Amino acid sequence: MTPPDAPHNRWSDLDRPPLNVTALRRGLLRPGSLWSELEVVETTGSTNSDLAERARSGDLAEGTVLVAEEQTAGRGRLERSWTAPPRSGLFFSVYLEPGDGVPVERWGWVPLLAGVAAATGLAKSAGVDTALKWPNDLLVTVEGEERKTGGILGEFAGGGIVVGLGINVSLRADELPAPTAGSLALAGAVSTDRETLLRAVLRSLEHWYGEWKGAGGDAAASGLQAAYAAGCATLDRTVRAELPGGNSLVGQAVAIDGDGRLVLSTDDGLQQPVSAGDIVHLRGAAGGLT
Repeated sequence: MTPPDAPHNRWSDLDRPPLNVTALRRGLLRPGSLWSELEVVETTGSTNSDLAERARSGDLAEGTVLVAEEQTAGRGRLERSWTAPPRSGLFFSVYLEPGDGVPVERWGWVPLLAGVAAATGLAKSAGVDTALKWPNDLLVTVEGEERKTGGILGEFAGGGIVVGLGINVSLRADELPAPTAGSLALAGAVSTDRETLLRAVLRSLEHWYGEWKGAGGDAAASGLQAAYAAGCATLDRTVRAELPGGNSLVGQAVAIDGDGRLVLSTDDGLQQPVSAGDIVHLRGAAGGLT
């Protein structure tokens, strides 16, 4: 590993080689593919912000992918920051235009769709069981504990939606930003080759987006709702939903409804859907707090 005072360059950590953009384009930008453009930049503040700015200016085609080797101002949900060492993860955003065929009220499923795609793609390519924490976190198991290894952020921009993903791939234990964080490497991944992982996630995202869009954005008819529920670690657990405005709600997570909301069964017998908020796992199959 490079000493901390050594000059930084794209080969400064030989365990973390730079992405080969030519190979990625060759593998992903095929005729008939969703993916129309792929760019890899050495560093940027936020790939989501970059694509959103281009979308608002009208200078963006559906299927554009922007990947950064390093993000200096990456954003998670609730405006939390997301930073990691250069080339230690996958930091990328895509631009999608569900268009007239999908009512805009169904577009809220796109970040959840990205979660299903990421979990499916990583399970196949990294050999790691990846679970979903509602609404937008990716979880892996490290030393018997659930840890967050990725997050997803969607935002409307222009005539479409920008979806960003940040996935910790090769972070070592001493590099984790918090005790609750993890990485694919720490979860025992059979591969941490970022090109392999990125191709797998984008191909899975193309598949699920095609199924969902082909069903007019109907999450049930496309199989998306069932797939999300099947991979969701939040269901069947007692959770606390910290809601916008400072309120909170405690109950058992019993379902993901047709609008992508988390349904909580409270002690007073009510079924309460939650559309936004921070979820804390209080008790469940894995035990502990997450």
